[in-house]
Amino acid sequence: MPNAARLSQPLQALFPTGVVVAEMREPGDVSQLLPGEADTLTRAVPKRIGEFVAGRLCARRALAEFGIANFALKVRQDRTPEWPAGVVGSISHTAGMYLAAVAAQSQVAALGIDCEVVGHVSAEIWPTICGAPELKWLESLPTHERPAAVALIFAAKEAFYKCQYPLTREWLDFKDLDVRVDAWGPGGSLYEIQACRPLAVANLMRLPVTGAYLFRDGFVTAGVAMRRADLTGSR
Repeated sequence: MPNAARLSQPLQALFPTGVVVAEMREPGDVSQLLPGEADTLTRAVPKRIGEFVAGRLCARRALAEFGIANFALKVRQDRTPEWPAGVVGSISHTAGMYLAAVAAQSQVAALGIDCEVVGHVSAEIWPTICGAPELKWLESLPTHERPAAVALIFAAKEAFYKCQYPLTREWLDFKDLDVRVDAWGPGGSLYEIQACRPLAVANLMRLPVTGAYLFRDGFVTAGVAMRRADLTGSR
């Protein structure tokens, strides 16, 4: 069965030069996994399996751009992907959109990507995702724009968490971060991640960190990357 993942130029634009992004819209088939990739799926339901496979296929397509073929992307004990040496990456999967972003570690120290369905974050849980400044910003927006804005906040925080975790191994809560969006619009633009408490990643690079987002086909995708040149002590 051929790999249906394809490179995504619009989503690559969320990252610095050198980051490759691949996407799929349909779940994958378990027969497409490489030996060792299915070890953690023994109790998974079919939906979870399809998402997992699609994420691996996207990663495989992106890795091919770096000359890496048929690499079994296994799962570490902390449930993060075990990327090939010299490569950093991030995977996201939600219903109808599966993504992987990959870069050379010599250029990018870490990256994170996350995609959310606009409207799937119910209003009842907004206070658990958003801090007081974010809730104030949501209230300032027209009612019909708020579901998209909170989906962006959710995706931006998830992307930043995925980015910093391989460097710090620090677990973060939603309210440890504050998302600021200066140029809010229906297409996409930039956002800024600020820390609401001392974070381990602040020992590696200056905060806040700027990321980018894109609304497309009912989804919002957020990306953030820490370039090797931006890390403290890298110069």
